[in-house]
Amino acid sequence: MTEMKEIHIIGGGMAGTEAAWQVMQQGIPVVLHEMRPVRKTDVHQTDGLAEMVCSNSFRSDDYENNAVGLLHEEMRRCNSLIMAAAQENSVPAGSALAVDRLGLSKTVQERLEANPLFTMVREEVAQIPPEDWDNVIIATGPLTSDALAQSILEMTGENELAFFDAIAPIIYKDSINFDKAWYQSRYDKGDTADYINLPLNKEQYETLIDDLIDQEKYDYKDWEKNTPYFDGCMPIEVMAERGRETLRFGPMKPVGLTNPHSDEDPYAVLQLRQDNKLGTLYNMVGFQTKMKYGAQTETFRKIPGLEEAKFARLGGLHRNTFINSPNLLDSNLRLKMQPRLRFAGQISGVEGYVESAAMGLMAGRFAAAERLGTEISPPPMTTAFGALIHYITGGQIPGVGDRKHFQPMNVNFGIMPVLEGKKMKRKDRKPAKSQRALEALAHWLDETRLKSD
Repeated sequence: MTEMKEIHIIGGGMAGTEAAWQVMQQGIPVVLHEMRPVRKTDVHQTDGLAEMVCSNSFRSDDYENNAVGLLHEEMRRCNSLIMAAAQENSVPAGSALAVDRLGLSKTVQERLEANPLFTMVREEVAQIPPEDWDNVIIATGPLTSDALAQSILEMTGENELAFFDAIAPIIYKDSINFDKAWYQSRYDKGDTADYINLPLNKEQYETLIDDLIDQEKYDYKDWEKNTPYFDGCMPIEVMAERGRETLRFGPMKPVGLTNPHSDEDPYAVLQLRQDNKLGTLYNMVGFQTKMKYGAQTETFRKIPGLEEAKFARLGGLHRNTFINSPNLLDSNLRLKMQPRLRFAGQISGVEGYVESAAMGLMAGRFAAAERLGTEISPPPMTTAFGALIHYITGGQIPGVGDRKHFQPMNVNFGIMPVLEGKKMKRKDRKPAKSQRALEALAHWLDETRLKSD
């Protein structure tokens, strides 16, 4: 048997590492190009593969009632490295799947480097790869280097698309005042009390809103001024500016929580979610911010329980880049004008760590099948995989294929086809869609079976 030619993958984030894993499961060598630490980004703190820089949560793990939970399950059934590593490095978070971010990165890198088919090259790929790279997955993520982004822009002729993304501060647990804070999951969901809760009365909440609106923020550069925010990761101060009650009906909603330190119901509640396996770090849930560092510490230490808070990381804002996938990609995630190139992850127009890894998984399978001399169709649109691919590539969703205002999307049941047949109660619809999805995925796996299945 002749030696199999390698597949090149650019980017060592969630999508790139998952793609590499899927390719190697088919006995095909991989060369993974990661620019860190040769060229750093504005937000990464390490040079580890699959480093999460924002929330440590993979969101809900309930596959029957939540679309991202369904995507978790579909990935597990496709032998996902990211989902296996997430499970091994999980931390308490109620019904959500949250992880020790550094532990997950370490596990992913060790698994890849243990495979003799894996080669990692620490370098920046600053332009479209040469022609002799005949099977390439570009998974450079939202922080694609300026040089490569410009090269892609020049090749495609499309206007560059971008949105702002924000990250939340992380606090050392031993600096939290538990005379005011308490452990509880909202509505006591999950097996344990997984969140630390910080109560605010009306006066404290109003002071917080005033500070969020008035505190000094980082200025935008000229080219950033017309860049929109992504709604799923909006800065806390932007939410405050949209209405003084917005936070109380969003990340600070006080419902489903009981303060053991007081008979008075809290007016608003800030929740902290465990950020590492040791339980020494906690993330401020929903508190993404673009305030200056001094303003962050001044504002957040006014919150009851955080008077002496020590921050392992303060919040920040960065600009994410993605391509106009509906115009550029086919259903196998190939660039129509250069089919040797595939795109995966957030640069392809999905939003979220899980969604990025899922598109890496699909790109890896597509690329591997092509190297083996065949082609596989994408999963049906009734699956979470298929619905995402249809969304970003135009598919058959009315109004998607020719959109001029394409924006990244998290997985959700709304991008999946409606249920056919008899009417059912609202509470039964999501479980029915999930059951339909997993049955369709099983059939697709049987039809497109690869070595690892």
